Amino acid sequence: MSGTLAAARPEVREFTATVDRVDGSEIVLDETYFYPEAGGQPADRGTLAGVEVRDVRTGPDGVVHVLSAAPDVRDGDEVSGVVDDDFRTYCMRAHTASHVLYGAGRHLLEDLGYGGFDISEGKVRVDFTTTTDVDDGTLVELERLVNRAVWDSREVSWEELPVEAAREREEVAFNTKTEEGVMADAESVRVVTVEGWDWAACGGTHVSDTAEIGPVTVLSRSNPGEGMTRVEFAVGPPAIRERAANHGAALAAARALDGNVGALPDAVARVRDERDDLESELAALRNEVLDARLGEFDELRTEGTDWLLGSVAGFDANAVGERAKALAGERADVVVAVGERDSPFVVVASEGEPHAGAVVDALTEEFGGGGGGGPPFAQGGGLDADAEALLDRLRDYVA
Repeated sequence: MSGTLAAARPEVREFTATVDRVDGSEIVLDETYFYPEAGGQPADRGTLAGVEVRDVRTGPDGVVHVLSAAPDVRDGDEVSGVVDDDFRTYCMRAHTASHVLYGAGRHLLEDLGYGGFDISEGKVRVDFTTTTDVDDGTLVELERLVNRAVWDSREVSWEELPVEAAREREEVAFNTKTEEGVMADAESVRVVTVEGWDWAACGGTHVSDTAEIGPVTVLSRSNPGEGMTRVEFAVGPPAIRERAANHGAALAAARALDGNVGALPDAVARVRDERDDLESELAALRNEVLDARLGEFDELRTEGTDWLLGSVAGFDANAVGERAKALAGERADVVVAVGERDSPFVVVASEGEPHAGAVVDALTEEFGGGGGGGPPFAQGGGLDADAEALLDRLRDYVA
């Protein structure tokens, strides 16, 4: 079965090979430098026999090249292959960067293990299994260490080792979840080494020196599962664009806050405190307005029970309900407030007699909607009537 030479000779972009089998738009060669999708690294792009290569995958009888159209070739013909240089280079940089990131994790994270890996057009993700809380400071330090390793121009090499020999080396990380086929029924395993930094079983394509990776910018972190941290980053030109955009945003924010980028944390903290103070003041003022409106409610008395009854606009049911609870027993035995809106609500706060829920039930039985509650508090909504009609019904109920 023919395999791929891409991992062993990632610098090769053009080659000739013999057609072993052609079936419509699918071709198997005696050897190929196209990389088939595997282990989180996407398939190479390019042309074969002058036809666009749309996919490359590993089949039972070798590497299958899926073309955009059936080529004009037969078994035994010699064909030319051209691997897309830009995309291969990007994948090499991205894949090696993921190893460098894992190497940075060796310095910072406890109980470190692989959880997954993927290269996409604009970003790369690496999933760590770790007990360490990857907070903002840790994320920044991961990015710093990665770019330090890039700047240090560390050699990247690979070798085939017997599986047991590789297993005996404690520093070698085995990403058997994502590196498909690395260990399956194999007597040997390919170990990729970033000089003095990282060692991992891997079948992908890599640069020969970390300096070839270029800048790396961490984009985000998330937690896709228990005990797992996902770090997404950009490599090369996308990383430069992201960094420039972030720098521009930071400069704009600093300018808006009459400071500089270095002072942004203090400026943001100051603005946040001012916002919190303003929100507290606004909440107090809104409560004063609401209390004033509730103070204008009609005062009714029946069978020894004092009622406050009226409507309010511009407040939600929760806010009105909290103020009604505070007034029940202080200003009246029962406070009933109707919210003036397209679909009115009603809140009832009571000393317990009459039952607040019974008042709401009387309205929902007649005007639809739903709601309920206990003796001291109940509320309803979705009532098919305007606020004035509800107040008329409530006056009848009180009478």
